[in-house]
Order: sequence, then structure tokens, then C-alpha cells
Amino acid sequence: MQLTSLSVMVVEDHAFQRRVAIRLLEELGLTQISEAADGSSALTLLEQLKTTPPDVVLVDLDLPGMDGIEFIGHVAARKLTRAIALTSALDPALLNTVQGMARAYGLRVLGVVEKPLTAAKLAETLTQFHQAEEPASVEPQLEVHHDSLRAGLGGGEFEPFFQPKAAIDSGQIVGVEALARWRHRGHIVLPGHFIGMIERENLIDEFTERMLEAACRWHGRWAAAGVELKLSVNVSMLNLLHVDAADRYQRIVMDNGVKPRDVIIEVTESSVMSEAAHALNVLARLRLKGFGLSIDDFGTGYSSLAQLSQIPFTELKIDRGFISGAVRQPRKRAVVETSLDLARKLQLTVVAEGVETVEEWQMLAELGCQQAQGFLIAPALPGGELLAAIRNWHYPEPPRPAA
Repeated sequence: MQLTSLSVMVVEDHAFQRRVAIRLLEELGLTQISEAADGSSALTLLEQLKTTPPDVVLVDLDLPGMDGIEFIGHVAARKLTRAIALTSALDPALLNTVQGMARAYGLRVLGVVEKPLTAAKLAETLTQFHQAEEPASVEPQLEVHHDSLRAGLGGGEFEPFFQPKAAIDSGQIVGVEALARWRHRGHIVLPGHFIGMIERENLIDEFTERMLEAACRWHGRWAAAGVELKLSVNVSMLNLLHVDAADRYQRIVMDNGVKPRDVIIEVTESSVMSEAAHALNVLARLRLKGFGLSIDDFGTGYSSLAQLSQIPFTELKIDRGFISGAVRQPRKRAVVETSLDLARKLQLTVVAEGVETVEEWQMLAELGCQQAQGFLIAPALPGGELLAAIRNWHYPEPPRPAA
């Protein structure tokens, strides 16, 4: 899909700046452009377009009456667009907060187009609409019952897809993260639609073990083809409440011909309870058996330093929310730099998640980050497609300076 196929709404109260934005979009070849001078009229127009909503709404924050922040909240609640981008010259810290708010509402946020607008700035931001969108899934509205989950587990409907991790210094693919997918009723369903139900129905232990076993079988096939990769597998906090989990995971891994040292157990930061004795027991024993331990989505919880001080992690994954926009947002870049400095002092490998552009890759290289994961390298893929994706992966060339 080309940039010219996008439909865009411009919400800007200043008539001259609105005309400039529309003219620049037309210069980029866009023909599906609508406009509004304030939040209220924009909402009215979006309601009229609800059956064919614009792909992107470009919104200024400093609007009369209903400001852009309130407007974004209404747009998210009513699901009136596929993505938004901010157009503003306000404080970067405020813009960062608004982007975080919009994402928390469930909106895709393409970034900030700083004023004064130019065609190049608009093109760079709007291009993210296609680059950032995961292509593999159609997420149906499902009413999931215990019986369908149990049948899916028994029928092999759940399977791991694999997203590659690349070494930034060499570009070599060094590992993969196993990400659960459910092939259900002709759709590929993402974990956000079923993990919570699996946990509530007390099926999480069976589910995690099946994912681990399936991932290890694929690891063996890749090894037989001459490709050695570290394998990362996610576990739930509920998995860690049973003290025999470490023994079970070791048995599954070794029964499938994989060494524990080649497997990294990923634990989401916000899910690790620092005072849970059983969890600390299991994590310590996993490390004792040779498994790597990764703290996932670092910086998104409220106890990052406490977790790092108590648990023998070997890897730290910087959340994609800090990587996106860090090239141009000093505060986000500072978080990335600080995380890398802390990881170096703790002798942890660092993986940057959600890397989508060459500029982000180059920034991470300059800051000394070891590994990257994201759509720039590859989306999550079925195991049978991984080796081809690795062969097709090319080390990104640094962007050429503008003439």
C-alpha cells in the first residue's frame, strides 16, 4: 500500500496552517483529505465517516473549546480512526505524555509532526502507518469459552510464531522470541485475546508447557539446518507459583534435545511480585539449571530496580514505547541511555524491542545496545518461514545525509 492511498483528516484551528497542511498532503499525492477547524466539528465529521473512517487524523493539541487532548479521548472511545499523529510545537515532554495517553486508550500513534510543517516531515510520519502495522493477524471479536480453549489446546490450534533478534554490531540473527498465536476459526488470534482467559481458567501451565515444547522442536529443526539460535519463551507469573516449574521446564527442554543455556525465560516486569517467595524460588532454580532470565518490557512497571536487585536476570528488554520516537525525543533517548548504562553495570545483555526504522537502529548502535527486535528485522513468523526470513535479512545501511 502506497502513501498516496492514505485517507487523512486535518484538525487545525488556524486557517492558514490548515491550508498549508492540506497543500503539503496534496504535494505528497494524497487525494482523500478532510478537514475540521475544532474538535467538536471534527467529531461530527468523523461520526459521519464512521463506516469508512480516515486512516490517520492529524490533530493539533491547542484547539479552541475542546482541546486536542480531550478530542483524542473521544476519538479513542468511539473508535473513529485507525491512527493519529500530533502536529504541534509544544513542549516535547507534554507531547510525549499525550502520545502515551493515546496508546493507553488503544490508539495507534504515528508520532509528532513538528511545526512548521513540511512535506518531508509529513511523509516521514505518515510512512509509519504501514511500517508499524503488524501484517500477519486478523483479530476477530471472539466470545471465548473454556471448552473452546481446551479444544484448542488439545487440537494443536495454539502455536509459537517467532520474531528474530539481531546483534546490532554485526547484524547477525542470534535468537528468536516465541510468541503465542491461536489459529481459530480461520483467524490468527493474538495473545491479548486469550492469555487472560487461559490464566483465569487455570490452563496456563498446560499452555506454557505446550508452547515451550513446540518452540524447542522448531529449535531442533533449525539446528539440524545449521542455524543455532537462542530461544526466548514467555512465562506467566502464575507459572512461577509452582515450585516444580523449574524441573518441568528443564525436562521439556532436554527431552527435545535443547540445552537450558540456549533457552531464555522472559518474565514481564509488571508481573513479577518482588515478595513472592515461590516465584523467587523458581527463578533462582531456573538460573541454577542454566536457563537465561529476561526482564521484559523494562521500565513499564513500578518496581524495576527492586526486580533487578532480587532476581538473577541475564537480559534486559527495553520496552518499545521508549524506542519509538527516541531518535528525536530527548526524554525517551535519556531513558534508553540510562537503561543501557544500568545494564552494563549489572552485566546484562540488552535487547531493544519495537525497532522499526534504520534511524532507531543507528541510534542504538551509537549508544552501545547489543541486540534489536522489531519489524525492521521481521515480524513474528511461523517456524517454517523463519529460515527464509533470516536469509533475506540485510544489515541496515546508515541513512545518507540530505543533500
